[in-house]
Amino acid sequence: MAVLGPIPRDHVITHRGEVFDKYGCVLYTVAALAALLGPDDVVRPIVHVRKQDMPQIMAILSRFDNIDYTGLRDASDRGDVIELTFRDQNYRDERQVGFMHPITPEDVEFALDSDAFICVPVTDYEVAQPTLAYIRANSNGVILLDAHGPTVSLTSAGHRVPRMWIDRDAWLPNIDILKMNLEEAGCSWFPPPGHDPDLLGAELALDELPVFAEHCLRHGVKAVCVTLDEEGCRVFWLDDGVMQQQTVPRIPVAEVVDTTGCGDSFAAGMGFGYLESGGDFIAAARYGNAMGAQRCAGREIDVYLPLAQTKAQIDAVYTTSGSE
Repeated sequence: MAVLGPIPRDHVITHRGEVFDKYGCVLYTVAALAALLGPDDVVRPIVHVRKQDMPQIMAILSRFDNIDYTGLRDASDRGDVIELTFRDQNYRDERQVGFMHPITPEDVEFALDSDAFICVPVTDYEVAQPTLAYIRANSNGVILLDAHGPTVSLTSAGHRVPRMWIDRDAWLPNIDILKMNLEEAGCSWFPPPGHDPDLLGAELALDELPVFAEHCLRHGVKAVCVTLDEEGCRVFWLDDGVMQQQTVPRIPVAEVVDTTGCGDSFAAGMGFGYLESGGDFIAAARYGNAMGAQRCAGREIDVYLPLAQTKAQIDAVYTTSGSE
C-alpha cells in the first residue's frame, strides 16, 4: 500500500494549553497501516522531506519491519513545517512555514504495482490531479483521496485557509474513494448562480450530502465517505446504479488525548478495510473509525493496534450494537 502526502513537522498547542513538536500526516497513515498489515505486506510512503528531518522520521518508523523507504526522499531538502493552535479538540488555526516539493508521476513510478494508493495531502499543491491521473492510467490499485488537500490553500503569509475545489470534476474520475469532513464537503459543492453566496465554503448541510455524494458517484467515484465527528461517518455508494447510504457510528474513546492525525489514520483504516473486506465500503468505514479512535486515545505513534486486536475492537462495537 502506497501513501502519498507530506510528513510535516508540527508545532502543536493543544486546547488544554500543552505545547509540543511532532511529525504528522503520512507518518500516522504509514504507522497505522504498518500495524494492521502482516510481515509479508509492504507500506510505501511517498513523500519529500527536509534533510534535517530524515533521521528523526526514520527513527520513528524503525519500529516497523514492513516499510519500503524507496519513496521517502530528501534530495529536494524541502518539507512541510506547520504551526497548529487548537481552539478546542476538533478545531484549530494553522500556519505553514515550510513547503514540501510536490509529488510527481516520477515519484510514484516505482510503486505502480501497489494494491492501494492512500493520498493524504494537507495543502492543495502536494498531490496534484495529474499525479492521480498518471496512477489511474498505469495502475490497477485503489485510489483513496482525503479532500483536505484540494480544499486548503495558503495566503501569502502562510496561513492555511479553506479554498473552493473548483476543478473537482477533473479529479473525480481518478478517485475510487473520496474521504472528507463537512467543511471540506462545503468547499466541494457550489450553490447554483443566484443562490445565497454566503453558502460558499460553509459547512455542508446534512440534507445536501446525498445530492453532493451522488454527483461524485455519477462522475466516477466508487464511494464517498463523510466523517461526522461524534456521529461517526456516512458512506455513499452505488448499487446497480441506485445510490445507497449508511451512517457508521463512531467507536467510543474513554478519553480524547490528541486528535492530530485522526483523519490520516481514518484514511489508513478505510483503505486497508476496503482491501481486507474485498470491497465492502461499510466494513472499510468501520476500520476507518477504529484507526481514528486509536489515534486520538494517545499522543505517541505506538497507539495503533495490530489487526487481531483491531478486529476485536470493531466486533465489540458493531456486533454488540446490532449493526451487523
